[in-house]
Amino acid sequence: MILESLENIGIQTSARPSPIPLSWVDLLLIAACLLVNVALSIRFRMGIGKQLLIAGTRTVIQLFAIGFILDKVFTINRPLLVFLVLVMMALLAGWTISRRTKRTFPGILTTSILSITFPAFLMTGYAVFVVVHPPNWADPRYLIPLMGMVLGNSLTAISLAMDRFTNAMVENRSQIELLLSFGFDRYRATEAPLRDAIRTGMTPMINAMLVVGLVSLPGMMTGQILGGNSPGTAVRYQILVMFLLAGSTALGSALAVLLLRRRLLDSRDRLYPSIRRRR
Repeated sequence: MILESLENIGIQTSARPSPIPLSWVDLLLIAACLLVNVALSIRFRMGIGKQLLIAGTRTVIQLFAIGFILDKVFTINRPLLVFLVLVMMALLAGWTISRRTKRTFPGILTTSILSITFPAFLMTGYAVFVVVHPPNWADPRYLIPLMGMVLGNSLTAISLAMDRFTNAMVENRSQIELLLSFGFDRYRATEAPLRDAIRTGMTPMINAMLVVGLVSLPGMMTGQILGGNSPGTAVRYQILVMFLLAGSTALGSALAVLLLRRRLLDSRDRLYPSIRRRR
C-alpha cells in the first residue's frame, strides 16, 4: 500500500526501478545479432539474405507502427476503438493463416478467420473479465496485449493443425473413401486424421509448458521484470498467460479442424477435388 501510494503521487521507489531506456544506438547494436543469420546464409548458400533484410526491416517498421497506434489508443481509451483494434488484429491473424498453409481450397480465408477469432475473443474475455477483472472493463493495457499473445500462439497452432489435416485428407483419400463405402460416417472415417491434427496443433504449447521456468523465461515474465515488477508478480502473470494460451491453442486447433472437415467433404461425404498445393 505504501509503495502504491508513493507511485500514485509520482515518487519513484527503489522497490520498483524504472526500465532502462533504449536509444537508437542500442537498437543498432542489437541488430548486429542478425549477422549470425547472414553468416549462416552465406556459409551454407541458403539464399535467404534478402528475406532476412526484409524481415528485419518489417520487424522495426511494424513494431514502431503498432507502438504509435497503441500509444494513441491508450491515451484515448475508448471501448469502441479498443474493440476495433482487436477485430483488426483477429482479421489479420486469420488472413495470415490462410496464406501459410501448404494447401489451399475455396473458403480457406473464412475458415481461418472463424477458427482464430472465436477462441481468441472467448479466451481473452474470460482472462480479462473473470480472472483479472480490471476496474475499467475496456482497459486496453490488458485486452490488447493478452489478445496479441493469444492470436500469435493460436495462429501457429491453427496453421499446423490445418496443414496436418488437409495433407492427411489428400494423402489418405483412398483409405477414407474405403471406410465411407463400408458404411462409416464422416466422423468415424476421419477420426484418426482429425485427432492427429488437433494433437499437432497443441504440441508446441505443451512443450513450452513443460520447460517454462527451467529452460526458458517467456517474454511476458521477462518484460515485466525488465519493466520493474517483482519476480513474484511476473510469475503470476506468466502462469495466467501460459494457461490462457494452452486453452486458446487447443480450442482454435479443434475448431479449425472441425470446420475443415465440413468444408472438405460434400453432402455425400466425398472429398472436394478443389484442394490444391499452394505454388
